[in-house]
Order: sequence, then structure tokens, then C-alpha cells
Amino acid sequence: MSTIPARHQAAKAPVSVIGSTGLARPSGPTKKPTVTAGSLVRNLILAVFLIYCVLPAMWIIAGMTKDNGQIFSTFGLWFSYPFHVLENLTGLVTYQDGIYVRWFGNSLIYASSISFGSTMICALGGYAFSKYEFPGKQFIFNFILGTIMVPSTALVLPLFLMLNKIGLVNNMLGVILPSLVNPFGLYLMKVFWDSSLPNELIEASRLEGAGELQIFWRIGIPLMQTGLVTVALLAFVGAWNNFFLPLIVLSEQHLFPLTLGLNVWNSVTFGAGGKPIYSIIAMGSLVSVLPLLIAFVVLGKYWRGGLTAGATKG
Repeated sequence: MSTIPARHQAAKAPVSVIGSTGLARPSGPTKKPTVTAGSLVRNLILAVFLIYCVLPAMWIIAGMTKDNGQIFSTFGLWFSYPFHVLENLTGLVTYQDGIYVRWFGNSLIYASSISFGSTMICALGGYAFSKYEFPGKQFIFNFILGTIMVPSTALVLPLFLMLNKIGLVNNMLGVILPSLVNPFGLYLMKVFWDSSLPNELIEASRLEGAGELQIFWRIGIPLMQTGLVTVALLAFVGAWNNFFLPLIVLSEQHLFPLTLGLNVWNSVTFGAGGKPIYSIIAMGSLVSVLPLLIAFVVLGKYWRGGLTAGATKG
């Protein structure tokens, strides 16, 4: 009996086709991933952090369905029945003559103006540091980045004295103007300008007679949508959640943002007539995060790509 050479036996081994690429590999049992002690510990740590982040949000969501008596008499992480959502929402917008609506509008003004102004300043500054050469460029850029390490508490007294000197205490501009400074946003915009606008395109535009502002607005800005949205969204979130600066600048309630207003309500847990307002605070806290959720959902594809690009191209 003739024997088949080993090379022909190997050629006749059964194969399986992977997808539509036509690649083939010998079929057989696949090796299952092994679970190690390190992966178990990592997953356990991630699960603890997940629970730590979810529990406060779950308490707020459950609390908005309860009245003041049920806040502490029922299980904090589950809903009550019947729901008191409409009752709490009505109380939220009518309590203290509807001042919550005023705070909500103030937060929109602060966050929108800071987000737009900061993004434009970072875009202009990042373009200058990316595309122009001037004396002390690297030193100035490193100095600006170094200010990130200065704690905000160290700037409280000089900032307050300066704002008081120029008459911006108890003024919306006292919150908006200092918040326009965004060193991290400047760094991100420089990274995006380096990678998104080639120097050759700028030189070609200059040869065609385009001015510097035309190159920036008509050529550069359309190429920077991802970077602009990323910086604007980060600035919007920071301004919306800002608490410390309004605390030292503002003392009149009609100028408060939501963060400061809800803190005032929380520090005075009983309203007029000694009635607790815990359920109103829970509803107000939940409503206050809705603009952030909407912004992240609508602009999610931009900021995710932007942060990835900034991490890989920096």
C-alpha cells in the first residue's frame, strides 16, 4: 500500500473561512481565554467604582418620586408609589416665586458665554502657537500650561480683590471673564491645529492672495469642527458645574447659578413654615443635569473622537 507524503496530508487538513476576506485557517477547537487573578481584581475594582458612581444618581432619581416624608422612611434606592413627580416639579418651579427658573437661566447664560468665549480664545491662541514663530514662543506656551498646576484656592484672595477694585463683584461678568482662561483648552487646540491644518495649505492660500484672517476663518475653522466641539463641550461642563468662583463673587440670589442656588437650599433644609424641601432639592438636582446629558448625547461623536485625537497626536 502506498503512503501519502506528509506534505499532502497537511494540505488536505480541513479549513474554515473567516468572514468575507477569504482567509483560511485549520479548523479545530479554539483556545478559551483564561481568567487570571489579576483580571478578577481589576473587574472587582471597576465594579466598585461603578457602584460608587451610580448610587448617588440612583438616590436622586428615586428621591424625585417621593414626598418629604418618604425620603427617609422608605428605601432610598427605590421608587415610591404613588409617584410625586408632578407635585415635586410644580413645587420646584414655584418655590420662592420660581427662583429656580431664574437660576437655571443664569446657568445657561454663564455656561454658554464661557463656552463660546473660551473656545474662540483657545482657537486663536492655539493657531498662533501652532503656525507662527515668535520670540519666547516655547517659554510662553510652557508657562501657560504650568498655570494648570496652580490650585484655584490660591487665587481666591487676589481674584476677589481685583474684581472688587474694578466693580465686578455681584456682577455676571465677574464670573464670566475669569472663566475664559482655559490653559488645557489652549493645549488641545494647538494639538488639533498641528494635525488638522497642514502648513503647505497655509502657504498655498497665501500665494493665492488670502489674508491671515481669511485662512483662519474660511480654511482652518471648517477643518477644526471636532476640536472646537471638544473644547467647547469641556468648557460648557466646567462652567455649568462651577461652584467656587460664583461663591466668592456673588452674594445676591438673583445672580446665582444652579450649583450655588441648590447649595443654599440644601444648607437651609426647611422652607417657609418649617416644611422640609428635600424632595424639591432632589428634583432640582436631577433637572440640573439634563442640559449636560443632552449636550453629551447630541455632540457625543465629536468629543469622543476629539479626545482620542488629542491623546494620540499630542
